[in-house]
Amino acid sequence: MADAHDLIVIGGNAGGLSAAVFARRSGLDRVTVLEPGTTLALPGVAGEFGLDVSYGETVVSVELQDDDLVVTTHRQCYRSRAVLVALRSPIEDWAPDIPTVTGERVHIDEIPSPANDVDVLVVGHTDQAVELTVRLADLGAGVVLAAGGMNPRRLSPVGAQLLNDLERERRATLLYSSRPQQIADVDGFPMAYFNDRRTPDLQFDHVVFSSGRRAVGPADVGASDAALGAGRLWFLGQDDETPEGAPSAPGASIGRDLVTAVFPDAAIPAPEPSAWSRHEVPGVTEELRQEHYNATITHFEPTHSDLWVLRVRPDHGSVSHLPGQYASLGLGYWEERVDDAIEANIDERWDKLVRRSYSISHRIFDEHGYLADEVGSDELEFYIVLVPPTPDNVPGLTPRLALKKPGDRIYLGPKVAGRYTLAPVTDPADTVVFLSTGTGEAPQNAMVTELLRKGHHGPIVSAVSVRQWADLGYLDQHRRLEQRFANYHYVPLPTREPDVPKRYIQDLIAGDVFAADLGITLDPQNTHVFLCGNPAMIGLPEGGDDGDQTFPETVGVVQLLVERGFTLDHRKKRGNIHYEEYW
Repeated sequence: MADAHDLIVIGGNAGGLSAAVFARRSGLDRVTVLEPGTTLALPGVAGEFGLDVSYGETVVSVELQDDDLVVTTHRQCYRSRAVLVALRSPIEDWAPDIPTVTGERVHIDEIPSPANDVDVLVVGHTDQAVELTVRLADLGAGVVLAAGGMNPRRLSPVGAQLLNDLERERRATLLYSSRPQQIADVDGFPMAYFNDRRTPDLQFDHVVFSSGRRAVGPADVGASDAALGAGRLWFLGQDDETPEGAPSAPGASIGRDLVTAVFPDAAIPAPEPSAWSRHEVPGVTEELRQEHYNATITHFEPTHSDLWVLRVRPDHGSVSHLPGQYASLGLGYWEERVDDAIEANIDERWDKLVRRSYSISHRIFDEHGYLADEVGSDELEFYIVLVPPTPDNVPGLTPRLALKKPGDRIYLGPKVAGRYTLAPVTDPADTVVFLSTGTGEAPQNAMVTELLRKGHHGPIVSAVSVRQWADLGYLDQHRRLEQRFANYHYVPLPTREPDVPKRYIQDLIAGDVFAADLGITLDPQNTHVFLCGNPAMIGLPEGGDDGDQTFPETVGVVQLLVERGFTLDHRKKRGNIHYEEYW
């Protein structure tokens, strides 16, 4: 046998070729693909990247000799530092999971002959479906790939690249979110019924189903225990089909994983987004956005990198709401994150929306300097903070929202809801106090503006606790309100500024600060208190509405107010403490 290869890849499918290409790009010189058939799944890849390919090679055994792995085929032996088994076998008795006609125009994993100048529908969402689509396009067929359920992150890099090429060169029509529900016979030709609003029913000359595949294991290639124990015999696995005792990775990552583990001195290249990113296949993202998003971000203004004011305009429908209510925003799990965190089960939900409800904020002044009136607006304003990942929680929405800009699309829930409103305030002479933490100030902004715009002449106080001055996104506007309205007072409480005494919301109540500093008495007979934000600040009790209430160990505002004669506002029993918890 000649000198040892760096890597032998058994199987010339898209996953195997991806690993071989990555190894070559990492500086490994001797990379050979052993293909049992007469052609590679994607023949053009070998020439483009300088791969050695040997056809008609059926592997008999893989053994460890000295420090090398020896691959024996029915023709000859190959010595290599590492081996990747990329073969995948058809699943016996596999059949399409939709009603379909049979006959010479419906195929499973087979290319119709002749294939030029015929219209072919390929149904499938894996590398196998991509390989069939590429081969048909190369033969001159008009191809439509119905890839409903496809996860681009699980495609091999070569498969993703070839989809890029097909779409860019317009050699195939790619339906990333659609798959037929039935294949019927109409006048002797297969008709695909999609039964969804995105795709019309279409008739083809042929339909090709991409079947399910199973990962090949050690017994299929005669792998010895010593070879498995070397840690340099890898298997192309997907969907957690990992041969016992051997390293495995999905086709999307096995090249990088294998080379990094087995060849620590290799020059691992950075991914090339145009050719190697498996996070985006052109068309997938845009099609998902078209399907799920129904609104546009019209304004995105960072207070700082982790805190933003944004406005959203829906495509259709009213944005009518009451000050203090909330709406839901959503982005797809397919969108990029500002951090490197990965949610659990992301592969199962990558094409779904992550949604969260946010209180609706309010512009305090319009472009002319008057109090803003959002009743006639076609936008909703939100005040949102970036939530960082922790070991116990990986947030899904705000790390994706952080990368958005005006003009980007987003999901806006169809309904505005919430009973945290100004409905209890019926006397314009009442005292109204708003207490919040962080972005809990959002609904208070809308309420304050509404009260002042409608001529409320009783005292109005808004106090908000934040860490630093920079966390007060509406500070300047509230200061302008104080200058215009003698009955309005804004009390910001930054707790981590060196030149500001640390005070929390509870301290304002316990120390009678409003009475001492503003001359405003919190009298339960004529005062409404609105609380929004951190549940610890609010401090809701457990138990009934009367004497059997149990308050949290950490004293919150509710307990301090109840001790002064205030009562919680419930659906069945109106009170003068109104609240909205933020988590």
